[in-house]
Amino acid sequence: MKNNVKEVIISGHKTGGLILCLTILLYILAIPGAIAGIEEPYLGFLSVISVIWLLFGWILLLGLKVLKPNEALVLTLFGKYVGTLKGDGFFWVNPFCTSFNPAAGTKLGQSGDVKGTPSPITVSAQGSAVTTGYPASKKISLKVMTLSNSRQKVNDVLGNPVEVAVAVMWRVKDTAKAVFEVDNFKEYLSLQCDTAVRNVVKIYPYDVTDNVDTTGDGTADDGSLRGSTEVVAGRIKDEIQSKVADAGLEIVDARITYLAYAPEIAAAMLQRQQAAAVVDARKLIVDGAVGMVELALERLNEKHTVELDEERKAAMVSNLLVVLCGNHDAQPVVNSGSLY
Repeated sequence: MKNNVKEVIISGHKTGGLILCLTILLYILAIPGAIAGIEEPYLGFLSVISVIWLLFGWILLLGLKVLKPNEALVLTLFGKYVGTLKGDGFFWVNPFCTSFNPAAGTKLGQSGDVKGTPSPITVSAQGSAVTTGYPASKKISLKVMTLSNSRQKVNDVLGNPVEVAVAVMWRVKDTAKAVFEVDNFKEYLSLQCDTAVRNVVKIYPYDVTDNVDTTGDGTADDGSLRGSTEVVAGRIKDEIQSKVADAGLEIVDARITYLAYAPEIAAAMLQRQQAAAVVDARKLIVDGAVGMVELALERLNEKHTVELDEERKAAMVSNLLVVLCGNHDAQPVVNSGSLY
């Protein structure tokens, strides 16, 4: 993409109040001037000038522009880019200049766009709301806005379908590039966000998995979507920024707002997680039980409480492990006879 248009900031045009007052004053003076020319023939020239002003003087008012903080206007004159108005104030520019913003009718989900005339809203495939029917404001917001696209179903590195939603904080950095380098910079950003999420998510497994390289250094690591959220979000931010830099946009931050297995495999993955948790719990119980049995045999041997041969030791170990590792409370059996 060639960056042929460079942003030009228009300065020194905060004369809107002066031009407005001057126009009103000239209209007030033009009315008696037109009447005087009718009554006095030698004032005919003054009458003509006054009538012309009354008919066409309002054209100067077309050059009045009002901007609030963090707003901008891209101005063109007969199709040629002349500059960008930035900063708050009451401006006056060439009345034949027109504001240009191809994304004026596009409202992204949860964004802080400059609000224009209320318009009917339709929803696009990328999850952004597009206004149609009435002209929207041509002002470009320079505020940090939030794009929250709908959830996407993406396959992770193992082929498991997962659902991901990302919130992207962004703002317009170069108004000329945003307006002239792409057809609609808001829709362009939305599409690039979807693409970046797919490109990054497919590199990672949902959970930590052996023999998976997520950094590209040829060595397996423990990166995962669930455990490395900050790293994944950072890579998504960098991926989007590399794509939208030529459109004059800056990505401030990106955050994963939703992450889960797709519904068709969620139940199976839940059972898998439960099975892994049960195995880990059983392993912990067995390790503890073996330690308790070892301690019991050592204490009996130290105190010489009872002498046990190898067969009886094996039976005792078996009984203790059954009691300690069982899911239910043991039912004691009292032996009233001899030990053997």
